[in-house]
Amino acid sequence: QVQLVESGGGLVQAGGSLRLSCAASGRTFRNYAMGWFRQPPGKERDFVAAIAMSGGITYHADSVKGRFTISRDNAKNTVSLQMRSLKPEDTAVYYCAAGPPAYGLGAVSRRAAYDYWGQGTQVTVSS
Repeated sequence: QVQLVESGGGLVQAGGSLRLSCAASGRTFRNYAMGWFRQPPGKERDFVAAIAMSGGITYHADSVKGRFTISRDNAKNTVSLQMRSLKPEDTAVYYCAAGPPAYGLGAVSRRAAYDYWGQGTQVTVSS
């Protein structure tokens, strides 16, 4: 069982930056692939980024590539999403997720690949 708690969301102007964090409970954090998804108002929850167990492999959606960076600290049981050059279309509730090891963008970008989800944190980007 893994419990996930996101933090770091808020209101930011376009062009600004935010850093989201996700704290995970449990001693087996390092055995899970971790992902970030987001859900804009009235839309489906979409993949943003994922990171392998060791942190050596990362994946980012095309829409955020070059602006967002996922990272993890297995010693602190945390995964982070550094977001730069934010745009109004980045406005969404951001969710952290944990799942069994998976590789390849096609695998890690599926919601069904993740067993555990956080409650989400709101990110609002004003124009």
